[in-house]
Amino acid sequence: MNAFSSSKYDAILFVSFGAPEKPDDVLPFLRNVTRGRGVPDERLLEVAENYQMFGGRSPLNEQNKELITALKESLSEINLDLPIYWGNRNWNPYLAEVIGEMKRDGVKRALAFVTSAYSSYSGCRQYREDIEKARQEAGAEDLEIDKIRVFYNHPNFIAVNAENLHEALEKISAEDEKRAKTEIAFTAHSLPLGMAQNCDYEAQLLETCRLVADSVNHQNWRLVFQSRSGAPGMPWLEPDINDYLRELAVRGVSDVVVQPIGFISDHQEVIFDLDTQAKATAESLGINLVRAKTAGTHPAFVAMIRELILERLTPNAERRFSGTRGAKSDVCPMDCCLSRHISRPKSV
Repeated sequence: MNAFSSSKYDAILFVSFGAPEKPDDVLPFLRNVTRGRGVPDERLLEVAENYQMFGGRSPLNEQNKELITALKESLSEINLDLPIYWGNRNWNPYLAEVIGEMKRDGVKRALAFVTSAYSSYSGCRQYREDIEKARQEAGAEDLEIDKIRVFYNHPNFIAVNAENLHEALEKISAEDEKRAKTEIAFTAHSLPLGMAQNCDYEAQLLETCRLVADSVNHQNWRLVFQSRSGAPGMPWLEPDINDYLRELAVRGVSDVVVQPIGFISDHQEVIFDLDTQAKATAESLGINLVRAKTAGTHPAFVAMIRELILERLTPNAERRFSGTRGAKSDVCPMDCCLSRHISRPKSV
């Protein structure tokens, strides 16, 4: 008998966006991402160039494999024997294929962990829609799949990001109060305003930023955005990280720490939009930019995922959270995170 009763669920479904792993994958992957949106190949080829700078692949899939391995080890430590299946929205392994495998293996009810910490259409609701669509495609309508709650304010998520932010700040000289004067730019994927107005995405991000900044006792911070795409006339969440760096230069700021608080791993959007583009912008402005790490496979982050699994397996379990917004419900309301505008993705 396991230390914890797993009778409520008999598998874990790890769900992510998907990413190309070799140059020939890039254009088909981008077509998958933009299917039904009328995005011409000319535009996709422009985005594909971002991947070619890094060998035509994204590190996302490899990072997911590492996180799954770490989670398996964490679950084995408490004798919780739940198989972990991995399915992506836009590339191998595809959700429908994996759910079909789960059906053949006799899985009846699974708990889904989605690699997104916040509530939005693209970060939560669309994943739920994709899981439902995949169930239908796989003929697995009798296989129940429940999604783990978003974890933007879980104490472990805050602690890991605070540790990474502290580490980044330590790279700034403490002489002449340079470290104290350093600005922190928390970044997240921008959304069209029409989409952002239908969810708690921005409010959740601001709460996470505040909690992390408070943890390191540093109040010179601002939430900014990256990866904006789509029609130029469509309003999106702002400011863009590069525009913000220009603003800091006008103010005479010499040092900035950029923390991609909206992401859980150092995938393509992080290494291109921040480590490449934003870094180049900062250098052109004479600003010293230090980029903080994401949660990745930090032991405390892995422990958080395990805790969220146990939360669903244990009756009356404590639902931990930091701050004032409370723990997000397990079941989302029917009208939450509706989409009025769909973004055209950049690199993943």
